[in-house]
Amino acid sequence: MRVAFVGKGGSGKTTLSALFARHLACSGAPVVAMDGDINQHLAYALGLDEDEVFAAPPLSARTGEIKDYLRGTNPRIPSRQAMVKTTPPGRGSRLVRLLGDDEIHSRHVQRVGEVSLMVTGAFDESDLGVACYHSKLGAVELYLNHLVDGPGEYVVVDMTAGADAFASGLFTRFDMTFLVVEPTRKSVSVYRQYRDHAAEFGIPVAVVGNKVTGADDLDFLRRHVGDDLLAHCEQSAFVRAQEQGRDQGELEPANAEALQRLQAAVDARTKDWAAFQRHAVEFHLRNATAWANEATGRDLADQVDPEFEHGPAALAAFA
Repeated sequence: MRVAFVGKGGSGKTTLSALFARHLACSGAPVVAMDGDINQHLAYALGLDEDEVFAAPPLSARTGEIKDYLRGTNPRIPSRQAMVKTTPPGRGSRLVRLLGDDEIHSRHVQRVGEVSLMVTGAFDESDLGVACYHSKLGAVELYLNHLVDGPGEYVVVDMTAGADAFASGLFTRFDMTFLVVEPTRKSVSVYRQYRDHAAEFGIPVAVVGNKVTGADDLDFLRRHVGDDLLAHCEQSAFVRAQEQGRDQGELEPANAEALQRLQAAVDARTKDWAAFQRHAVEFHLRNATAWANEATGRDLADQVDPEFEHGPAALAAFA
């Protein structure tokens, strides 16, 4: 299952992404965490020391090579230049399984504690004033488009802050989206934006209340979020100690229970490969009309393979 954590900047979505990924990994499940936020702090939230270097190359550094690998022998995609971030897989495309023996996982995954992590890559000086961060997310979108994850496998993505996550079709690539909401009016405002946008496309969203200090905070969330509130996390001495580089023992029982509730909600979801591919095609055609046809000099609607059915059977056929 693919899980995204979104929310207002500073709401704690990176912290919760890390806690949830570690929770899943500690249960023995195969987990890939992905840092899709412009601030690129997930590695440190997972336990990488500030003076350590994340050695695996970011996905955005090798987007061209990733395109070459994923297009495989698909006759609808003659070159990497013809492939854009929304290009959906078709017959002949190279599909990947989670943490499989392929060049994407072997080159871009690094273990941080118990979790396998891939990063998008930080904004650097050459990007300032000339690029949008969402251009760096193209490799993430292509990876998720071509991934076939199986039962009991998880991808956890720390997404960009706020409603900015809707600037690409990446928000449709998930089985469950957890919207992290603090008990503040600003955070609730972002929740309403995200809820309304997601509802247009049938994207499931559940709210995780964060930084709850007492009954007043919880009442505020229940009043403004209602039935969307799945779980809440209290202010955590464990998390604060980790952020300061200290060992504070174990996560508080109430917060550990919240993570269990999140996992139960994810595990209750039914994988819908048909809807996944339908969204991929819809957003590819939108992007083709908006900019990609002009950028590539070709009609990218031709890249859609109407006979392709995504999922485990397609992976087996390619293999």
